[in-house]
Amino acid sequence: MNQTNGSKRIVVPLIISIIAISFSAIFVKWSDAPATVLSMYRMLLASLFLLPIIWIKRNEFKNIEKKDWVLLVISGLFLALHFALWFGSLKLTTVASSTIILGLQPIVALIGGFIFFKERTTTSALLTMGVAVVGAVLIGWGDFGLSKSAILGDVLSFLSVIAVVGYLLIGQNAVKKVSHWIYSFCVFFFAGIALVVYNLLAGVQFSGYESKEWGIFLLLAIVPTISHMINNWLMNYVTATTISMSILGEPVGATILAVVLLGERLAGWQIFGGVLVLVGVFFFLLQQLRR
Repeated sequence: MNQTNGSKRIVVPLIISIIAISFSAIFVKWSDAPATVLSMYRMLLASLFLLPIIWIKRNEFKNIEKKDWVLLVISGLFLALHFALWFGSLKLTTVASSTIILGLQPIVALIGGFIFFKERTTTSALLTMGVAVVGAVLIGWGDFGLSKSAILGDVLSFLSVIAVVGYLLIGQNAVKKVSHWIYSFCVFFFAGIALVVYNLLAGVQFSGYESKEWGIFLLLAIVPTISHMINNWLMNYVTATTISMSILGEPVGATILAVVLLGERLAGWQIFGGVLVLVGVFFFLLQQLRR
């Protein structure tokens, strides 16, 4: 595979992933269901949709050792925590304010990659990452509120970043032992079960939701989950830091969709911030591909 074909093989899925994940915040904003219920049905329905493929690839389960099962369970718990925290933040603040915190994900991933896997990066990569993070800050700056609910929403969003980085760092190694289909199914299923247990203990209502809510559950299980499937596959070729860096495109996509579909306003500096994010992400990924 030559460099051009290899680049296309990675970049095109990344673009699709960014577009798909950008709809997640919109679907959550449309819903009145509790964050943990949204997260639970998203994971359980996604697992259900994967069953036909999993049946075909069922022999791969023989390759999973006991210690790998432990990692898959932990990864699922991190993913469940990520969705519960992030969906919760979207209930308290705007799309831009919540997704902007996700701009810290590549930094957290870079730190985690260095601590656990001794991954190193170049000065130029750090600079392009900095440009993208500054752009992400500009996107959400005008929407940061001083109310208690807004501050709590920001804190929940940041905690969700730590959780999703934990999920990605585990997947970076686990996905190399089985196909991304098996890995995705396992972590989605364990995440869903963890959220079922939480909702049972917390007394959260499982049923009685309107048909609109069930439609949103289905949309969440299909559209944004495509992004996670793509990212799990890409971890065969790139690091968790690179995946996290590409996700910086989400604040841009989510903010544009929020303007069009939710009527949220967009200031001039937010548009400039979106351009910075796209430039930073583009040059960062270009450097990673060259390496």
